[in-house]
Amino acid sequence: MLLVLLASFIGSFGAVLLKAGAGRLHRNIATLIFNPHLAAGVALFLVSSYFFVLGVRHGELTVLYPLVSLGYVWTLLWSRLFFGEPFTRSKFYGLGMILSGIALLFAGR
Repeated sequence: MLLVLLASFIGSFGAVLLKAGAGRLHRNIATLIFNPHLAAGVALFLVSSYFFVLGVRHGELTVLYPLVSLGYVWTLLWSRLFFGEPFTRSKFYGLGMILSGIALLFAGR
């Protein structure tokens, strides 16, 4: 379970780096190929996938896979911190639904 949680945390940083890299894209292919933020974002997604595979190898996929949705929670926080994106009521409702869903999964175990 800890490996899957770690994977969602690392993956959320990958999303932040992809957004940062996307802001530096222009109309030529060189900005895509030589973009360190994009490369780091893809690398973090690969590392995240590695930890996810290790985590689900011996656990129940139906329990562990929903934990990946916690990456959305982290991404909400990082988006506010790094990009100044606002917290909105609908984002908090979505956050509540994610956390409620995970709580229901673990309540039924």
